[in-house]
Amino acid sequence: MTRHALCLPLLLLVLACLVMAAAAARGRNSGRRKQKEVFLGENSKFKFGGRIDYKLKKQDSTKTLLIKTEQLLRIEDHDFAMRPDFGGAAIPVGIDVQVESIDSISEVNMDFTMTLYLRHYWKDERLAFPSRTNQSRTFDARLVKKIWVPDVFFVHSKRSFIHDTTMENIMLRVYPDGNILYSVRITVTALCSMDFSSFPLDTQNCSLELESYAYNENDLMLYWKNGNDSLRTDEIVLSQFFIEEFHPSNGLAFYSSTGWYNRLYINFILRRHIFFFMLQTYFPTMLMVVLSWVSFWIDRRAVPARVSLGITTVLTMSTIITGVSSSMPQVSYVKAVDIYLWTSFLFVFLSVIEYAAVNYCTTVEEMRKMKRGKLPSSYNASQAMAFDGCFHDDDMELTPFPRMVSPTLNNTATAADPAMHNRRPTQTSDTGLGRTTPAEGEGTRLRRQRSMRENVDRILSNSSMIDSYSRLAFPLSYLLFNTIYWSMYS
Repeated sequence: MTRHALCLPLLLLVLACLVMAAAAARGRNSGRRKQKEVFLGENSKFKFGGRIDYKLKKQDSTKTLLIKTEQLLRIEDHDFAMRPDFGGAAIPVGIDVQVESIDSISEVNMDFTMTLYLRHYWKDERLAFPSRTNQSRTFDARLVKKIWVPDVFFVHSKRSFIHDTTMENIMLRVYPDGNILYSVRITVTALCSMDFSSFPLDTQNCSLELESYAYNENDLMLYWKNGNDSLRTDEIVLSQFFIEEFHPSNGLAFYSSTGWYNRLYINFILRRHIFFFMLQTYFPTMLMVVLSWVSFWIDRRAVPARVSLGITTVLTMSTIITGVSSSMPQVSYVKAVDIYLWTSFLFVFLSVIEYAAVNYCTTVEEMRKMKRGKLPSSYNASQAMAFDGCFHDDDMELTPFPRMVSPTLNNTATAADPAMHNRRPTQTSDTGLGRTTPAEGEGTRLRRQRSMRENVDRILSNSSMIDSYSRLAFPLSYLLFNTIYWSMYS
């Protein structure tokens, strides 16, 4: 009894010492923490002007907020690989488009590049959340990857991308009742089947087509959110085209293996500016044709001047045609500019052929004068050759040309020879039937042949008439061609 009575006070004394030691240690730690906070506070106030909170936070508030947002939208409670109301009626998805710019239109590749804001509207009750203020919540691309969004793609698209500077240009807005607005900024290059039969006086009708890739009309119904007002455009200025009209439309597309799909169209009509092609193609072509006519006023004996002028205009026209063809697609039909260029090239080529005919007729005329001895005795054949490009030889034997017998001489010979008069075919006429006998028809054809031969002989004997006729015929023909051309295509 005495031993137990002595141990009990000793135990109590030890426990009291331990409690006092623990209290002292706790006091020292709290003092150190206060000194550290005061030290940090003073340094922070000195460095940042006292504009920050001096309390240290053990948890990341943004991480906590993200977890709360996912819990609020109940993202982990649903399978967002399935569309809303899976197994029920088709979900309606409204589309709204604002065209920012048309970056380029390529005739060679037959495509166009467009930058636009594509907005989707649908309702997903799985994302509905309670809200006292009935305000929406806006998120970026990081949350879009965790929920269901419509799989809209661009039909006949060659290239497309979502802008990602400085972040992906994606916006998601969720309303308390589950309505969702999903907006994305896209640049797309799509095919445009162009018709160049009237180029460059043409008007092109291009369209950008939107469609769901996986969901047919039984699962997803695409429609324009605000009808014709669903398509809005900024002020767009193009270098070669004028935008006449922008309008939306819709339709259905059928695929044999998957069924019918809703398809939306963004249609726009482009009319080409003609002034650029007038300066680059039409005016130079007209000047080359007019320049080729200058040779008609140059002396026909000036061979170097007329030949060099003709060859220069022909080569220039070939260069213009090659330049236009290189900037156009290789189509299998004739374009309006091809008709104009090749017709103008034909006029230039005919002006060269015209001088070839003039030179030939001049040579024949000089040879006839040499035969008749009408050239002066001082005529030098070598000098003439150097001047007009033809060789003349006084000693060459020339075959005499058949001389035309005039009708007067023929009648005189007939009157002098009665036998010949008797051998003439008798001419009979049937006045009742109003017909001409064969003898009379042969006489008419003979007179026509003589008149044609006389005209040809007249031209060969006077080659300057070809230039005189060409000075009038070529301009009138080209003026008539331009009148018909511009009335058809303008």
